[in-house]
Amino acid sequence: MKKIYWISGLLILILMAAGISYFIIRDQNGTVPKNITLVNQNGENYTFGEDHTQLKLVEFIYTHCPKVCPTTTLKMSKLQKDLQKSGVYGKKIKFITITIDPYQDTPDVLKNYMSGFNINNDGSWVFLSGYKKNTKEVQKKIREVANSLQFQYKDPGDGFFIHSSFTYLLNENNKFIMKFPMGDNFNEKDVYKKIMDELN
Repeated sequence: MKKIYWISGLLILILMAAGISYFIIRDQNGTVPKNITLVNQNGENYTFGEDHTQLKLVEFIYTHCPKVCPTTTLKMSKLQKDLQKSGVYGKKIKFITITIDPYQDTPDVLKNYMSGFNINNDGSWVFLSGYKKNTKEVQKKIREVANSLQFQYKDPGDGFFIHSSFTYLLNENNKFIMKFPMGDNFNEKDVYKKIMDELN
């Protein structure tokens, strides 16, 4: 009987390890497709494959999110100041914010969102959406970017999205390096350290 328990316990541990390994490998293989083009806050095209900035910190938001999204953006703006002091922000790393609600979050809406957080529109922090006339196509592209990083989201119909709670650090080839929690659990010091470790 003890042998059966021991074997069962061992099998459970193996299955758990396999499951954890699957998710780790899945994340490590995440890469944003090069050919995806969205529109930034200035109405200009942005193509992922054309951006070879050394590192990119990516967040997904929607502007009328009640807490998690604005909290993350606020914490990223604080992180931005630390990276500016280190002389790497805008040179070796840029921030990318992608809306998951292009119906509401047009380039102009995203520009207003930036202003609310006192984010300079200097190209170092890119906010991505698309034009309303192409919203279905834009939705498809945003979904493709999100899926490539395993970011999940859904609109249950009340306008308040259910979504994953991670931000993502990518390299110059838009390949996944590491993910960090969103909202109150986004620790600027931890993210800053990881960024500086990657740059050194």
